Amino acid sequence: MKRIAVLVSGGGTNLQALIDAEGRGELGEGRITLVISSKEGVFALERAKNHGIPSAVLARRDYADIATYSKALTDALVAARIDLVVLAGFLTIIDEQVYEKFPNRILNVHPALIPSFCGKGYYGLRVHEEALRKGVKVSGATVHIVTPECDAGPIVLQRAVEVREGDTPEILQRRIMEEAEWKILPLAVKLFCDGRISVTDNIVHIKGE
Repeated sequence: MKRIAVLVSGGGTNLQALIDAEGRGELGEGRITLVISSKEGVFALERAKNHGIPSAVLARRDYADIATYSKALTDALVAARIDLVVLAGFLTIIDEQVYEKFPNRILNVHPALIPSFCGKGYYGLRVHEEALRKGVKVSGATVHIVTPECDAGPIVLQRAVEVREGDTPEILQRRIMEEAEWKILPLAVKLFCDGRISVTDNIVHIKGE
């Protein structure tokens, strides 16, 4: 069994996609054994509770700086014997302590086709606002391995989604979640838990493909 921690900061729609995938047996050897939120009272914690998943709150404001916060987070993950960390709408900055303890073992889903519309400040609706402003005809989602440089880690999976005439940022956001994020994130987790992912020179290779 591979023990998975999901880090959240909000409603937890991607957490729910992972929970549902596990329920269908689609995470392979993976089991979600911990949910950590950077905020109190978010609905993601209710999702965890409803499915009997242990959860904890590590609020950034309770720590003096990023370093002490990152140490507390790292300690919590190590204590829970976590094999894979998944960032699912986790909006708190962490430092190299976490990356060094979990090299190539942290996944993030980003609501665009990296390297487009990514990097510092590109999260939430801003990603989709910029995509529409540029008039792109396709957008999508990317699952990548997390490294210290924002949204620059090795790409695991991507899926394109059509941008339609009359789309608003909210409509495009929802379509990308439904058609891309909620599909490729569980698949990337399964690939990791099945031991099918390797990284060479910042390129992800998937065994069996």
